[in-house]
Amino acid sequence: MNVSRLRPARASRIRTTAVAAAAALGLLALSACSSADEAGKAEDGKLAVVASFYPMQYLAEQIGGDHVSVTSLTKPGVEPHDLELKPKQIGSLADAGAIVYLKGVQPAVDEAIKQSKNKHAVDMASLTSLEEHGTEVDGHHHTTGDNHSHSEHEGGTDPHIWLDPVKYAEAAQGVAKTLSEADPDHKGDYEKNAAALAKKLGALDAKFKDGLKNRASDTFITTHAAFGYLAERYGLTEEAISGLDPESEPSAARIKDLHALAEEHHVSTIFFETLANPATAKTLAKDLKLKTDVLDPIEGITDESRGHDYVEVMEANLAALQKALGTK
Repeated sequence: MNVSRLRPARASRIRTTAVAAAAALGLLALSACSSADEAGKAEDGKLAVVASFYPMQYLAEQIGGDHVSVTSLTKPGVEPHDLELKPKQIGSLADAGAIVYLKGVQPAVDEAIKQSKNKHAVDMASLTSLEEHGTEVDGHHHTTGDNHSHSEHEGGTDPHIWLDPVKYAEAAQGVAKTLSEADPDHKGDYEKNAAALAKKLGALDAKFKDGLKNRASDTFITTHAAFGYLAERYGLTEEAISGLDPESEPSAARIKDLHALAEEHHVSTIFFETLANPATAKTLAKDLKLKTDVLDPIEGITDESRGHDYVEVMEANLAALQKALGTK
C-alpha cells in the first residue's frame, strides 16, 4: 500500500491507526495472557474467530457452524476500506483462535494481524488466483485504468474475489483448513460444512449462468470496479465510473468515455452501491437520461441490503443485472 498515493486525510488516518495498533500491541504484550486452555476461545467456550469484514464473516459462520463464535472488525454500514481499529479490536487479534481476512483491502487490519503473530490467520486472497482489473473488465481485456487501486497486492490486483461464486467456493476450502488446524476436534464438521457451502455456491453459479444466457447487452456501468471477477465469469463487460478504489473520482475523460459507451452498448441503467456515495452515478444517469439501480458489492449487510445474507444479495444482484441487460 503506497500511503503517499492516498488522499492526505486518508493517509493520515492510516498512519494514525498504525501507530495506535503498535501502541496497543505493546501494552498487550505486557498484560497478563490467558491460560493455555482458554487461549483462542470465546466466553461461550467456542473457537473465537475474528473476520475482517462481511465476506470473511460469512465464510467463517457458514463453515464454523455451532463450533465458532465469529466477530467482525467492520460493523454493518461501515465502508471496509476506511476502517480504523480500536485498541480492544487489535487485542482481539492476538487472542483469537483464528482470523479470516483479505490482505490489501484494509491496511490497518493487515498491519495489526502481522503484529499479532497469530498462527491461525488466513488471507482469503491467498486461497485462489487474483487478476488485475480496472475500469473495464470482460473475459478477454483487463485494464488498470487511470485510478490508483486500494489493493496492496502486486500490480494492483483486484481483491473482490467473493463476487465470483466459484472463486469464493475455492477460498472456503482454505478457511475450512485453517479452522481445522485451530480446532482439530471439529475438523470433520468444518470439512462437511465447507462442502455444503461449496454446493450452495455452485447452485448460485448455475443460477447466474442460466439467468444471464439470453440478454440484449453485455455491458453494465457501475460505481467502482468491484465486479470484475463476476463479469469475467459470466461473459459480461463491467465499465466502472471509478477504478478499484470507491473513493477515487473519475476524470473528465472517463466521464466522456462513459457517455459514448452507454450509447454504443445500449446501456439502460447506471448502478450504484449501498455503502459508497452514489452522487456521481446518479449525476451520470441524469445526464444520460438513464435509470439507476443498486448492484451491491456485498462488503457489508445492512437494513438497506436487498437480502439478509450473501446468497440473497447475490440473487438480488442477478435480478438487477437481468433487468438492466434485457434478458429474456
